[in-house]
Amino acid sequence: MVTVSGIPIEVPVDDGVLSGLVFDGRGPDVLLVHGSGHNAAVWTDVAAHLVAHCHPVAVDLRGHGQSALTSSTAEQYWRDLGAVIEALGWDRPVLVGHSTGGYAVTATVAAGLVDAAALCVVDGMVLDDRAAAVAAQAQWQNPRAIEQVKETFRYGWRATEQQLLSYIEQCVREAETDWLNAGSRPELVRAVMRRTFLRCSDTLYERRPSLDEIAVVSAPDSHAAIYPSVDLYTHLRCPITFVLPDRGFYAQRRDEVQTLVDAAANRELVEISANHNVPMTHPAELAAIVDDVVRRHS
Repeated sequence: MVTVSGIPIEVPVDDGVLSGLVFDGRGPDVLLVHGSGHNAAVWTDVAAHLVAHCHPVAVDLRGHGQSALTSSTAEQYWRDLGAVIEALGWDRPVLVGHSTGGYAVTATVAAGLVDAAALCVVDGMVLDDRAAAVAAQAQWQNPRAIEQVKETFRYGWRATEQQLLSYIEQCVREAETDWLNAGSRPELVRAVMRRTFLRCSDTLYERRPSLDEIAVVSAPDSHAAIYPSVDLYTHLRCPITFVLPDRGFYAQRRDEVQTLVDAAANRELVEISANHNVPMTHPAELAAIVDDVVRRHS
């Protein structure tokens, strides 16, 4: 597969800049937004297939990758996307979000911050009603839940350069049997993992996001109009394509996703044989879906 290298960029937002990668393509503008714990590099192989017909840009959400900004409220990370689109000077782009990034792109359009030509949400739906969603979010206020995330993904871990390099190579070796990364290109795993570490002192790097970042973004205002619950979609008018992998986080809730799709004429469900980490494990298939969305709605 031909790969492309993203060119590093910094995009201004209200209180600083976000880091990102711009890929050398021509055509309609496409913003690629990663999920929790990932960063802009996860889109490298997807972008390699998009550049023939699109102009893709990927950003590191605040608290992630090389974006030094952190969140002081639960809404900042998705509200930033409005500022990103404005700074890029784009008019009616297609927004693609994976996992938490799927909620981020949906929320920013639902809040009226971006006039999107279309949304493509990859295993990042919100399906619970408000009461159930509030109860689910409450679990993240349990210190033990945060600690489990730290143990699993090493979020917030501070390491020397040698320690982080050793850890990255461990992740590359284990990727083929890992429940999320199986099928990913080894060099892509290496690039994504390297970008998750931000220098925090002369000798140490921090694995991002930090535990504080997770705690802040996991406590949205339960009375806010824009909230990670199924009523979010009542605020949307643009076309939405939901990508549902058969081994993803929402595979067992297919009927609920279908109900969401059936609620509006400009929504569609695309099913794919993949695990949750679609951008890294099935980039060609995902790029074909995105390309189709762009062709039909841009």
